[in-house]
Amino acid sequence: MSKYSIIIPTFNEKKNIFILIKRIKKFLKKNNYEIIVVDDNSYDGSITVFNKIKKKERKFSFYIRREKKRDLSKSIILGIKKSKFNNLIIMDGDLQHNPKYLPILIKNFNTQKQDILVAVRNFKKRSGLSNIRFFLSLSLIALINLIFKKKTTDPMSGFFVVKKTVFIRSKKKLYGKGFKILFDIIYSSNKNIKVNDYSIKFDSRKNNKSKMSLKILFHIFLLVIQKMINRLI
Repeated sequence: MSKYSIIIPTFNEKKNIFILIKRIKKFLKKNNYEIIVVDDNSYDGSITVFNKIKKKERKFSFYIRREKKRDLSKSIILGIKKSKFNNLIIMDGDLQHNPKYLPILIKNFNTQKQDILVAVRNFKKRSGLSNIRFFLSLSLIALINLIFKKKTTDPMSGFFVVKKTVFIRSKKKLYGKGFKILFDIIYSSNKNIKVNDYSIKFDSRKNNKSKMSLKILFHIFLLVIQKMINRLI
């Protein structure tokens, strides 16, 4: 049976993380997995919840990044380094990525020859996205597909399955910071990398507000520039 490391970057998700872990357990009863939470030094008391979960769940572990600069990609990279298995699932901790899709994604990943499986947002339905995020996401995706060879319909997704070996091979070319690590991994990898899509409904954010900011957009801009430069080298 294939084994999976589920890596969840968090920041101030105290009200969501216990619910998320409970739902993951519910949908993955027949699977072999571990859950790794990497927290960006939350100030909402998340660590208390992590410790309570840790006492009850042997498959759960957590790490706190205490660096001054919070960074989702760096949190995910730390989680990958701490992971035990070669199959990695990356998902957010705000309940927008529904754990009900996990067994479907795992079955698909186990049966199809692929390096990355992206849980792509269904943009025909705006559920879970504000008007600003909806049009911003579509604009960024259109820009990326215009500049680079299209590999997925949603390179901005934060919910995906990837082989650890793919990450390792692309590591030297990674931008390695910011908030869109899927795009970073895909366009730092070998041109022959196989990427498949699986459409999901993107749920509304629970108990927290969107973390979209000018800082995130700035890093996306730098990420695109870096990938363009790498193509020319």
